Amino acid sequence: MDLQTLLQQVYFGNTIEDYAWFFGMLLLGLVFKKLISRYFSHLLYRLVGKNSSVSIEQFDALLTVPIGFCVMLTIIFIGSSHIELPSTWELASKDEFGLKMVLGKGFALAYIISFVWIFLRLVEYFGILLQNKADQTDSKMDDQLVPFALEIGKIAVFIIGFFIILGKIFEVDVTALATGLGIGGIAIAMASKESLENLLGSFTIFFDRPFTVGDIVTAGSVTGVVEKVGFRSTRIRTFDKSIVTVPNKNMISAELDNLGERPVRRAKFMIGLTYESSVDQIKAVVSDIQKMIDEHPKTNQDGRVRFQEFGGSSLDIMIMYFVDSPSWDDYINTKEDINYQIMGIVQKHSCDFAFPSTTVYLQRENQKKN
Repeated sequence: MDLQTLLQQVYFGNTIEDYAWFFGMLLLGLVFKKLISRYFSHLLYRLVGKNSSVSIEQFDALLTVPIGFCVMLTIIFIGSSHIELPSTWELASKDEFGLKMVLGKGFALAYIISFVWIFLRLVEYFGILLQNKADQTDSKMDDQLVPFALEIGKIAVFIIGFFIILGKIFEVDVTALATGLGIGGIAIAMASKESLENLLGSFTIFFDRPFTVGDIVTAGSVTGVVEKVGFRSTRIRTFDKSIVTVPNKNMISAELDNLGERPVRRAKFMIGLTYESSVDQIKAVVSDIQKMIDEHPKTNQDGRVRFQEFGGSSLDIMIMYFVDSPSWDDYINTKEDINYQIMGIVQKHSCDFAFPSTTVYLQRENQKKN
């Protein structure tokens, strides 16, 4: 039996030559997939990113895998064009529900998903490009806008891909569906009321600008640095390094203190001295603390130190001063330094810090009668 006769032998409705074509194409695809996908990635880079700040290596890292998936699907499609399902199986046609329809529509679905994947990675590429440009400016607004624009782009790709799948795979009349969504828009809005409130909250944050990325804010019981403003929520990095996600509607409806906009940060507290302290000692302590705060390089001249209260177990001195920096690190470092100096001043004048205590006086009964 010669080679040509062997190749023409039929098994399950296809010749050995047809199977050879299919598996040969599949093998070539597996061997050269990475090379082909990198070639198309470089070609796409020349079209959209040749003069950008994103390197070709970064571009390849984003696009090589989804392009390779698309290339592999194309190779499988070309190879499978030589293969026919056996007629003896009496399968339904592609227009009727059955194995042929499932295979055809499944392959088309995978093909659409591959293109959606590619466009999502392109959106990420433009996001990196915009972020690099934003990093070169002093404004924080563009740092906040880039992640938001990135989310809008991804959602747009998902929506377009979803409608293409409905139209091409499930044969839904997309125009009629869009009209139906318009009629049912009120019902959808009512069902997604909270999501819409968060979305409107995000637009309010961008246009009203109560804060920007990098600001230190207090929203309710949460204090930290704003890291990202998204469609639904704002991420805040607290000072214990945890991430708190706050819905955008809460960010605009609740009282919000933007600590980053403060030119100074205030410290106010009380210290208590024992009742054994004399008037001269208290005056000296108050005077020295006031002088130390006024002369401190990190405070302004608005600080006040006053003997304020006769407490239950202490003589209370109010200390208030302003640190000339909105930075949290400057604030806590300055407060620590001042606290150490206050302790030294109190010890210098032979005074002691008071603590809650109770004095009990006992009297004998016979002494009481006398």
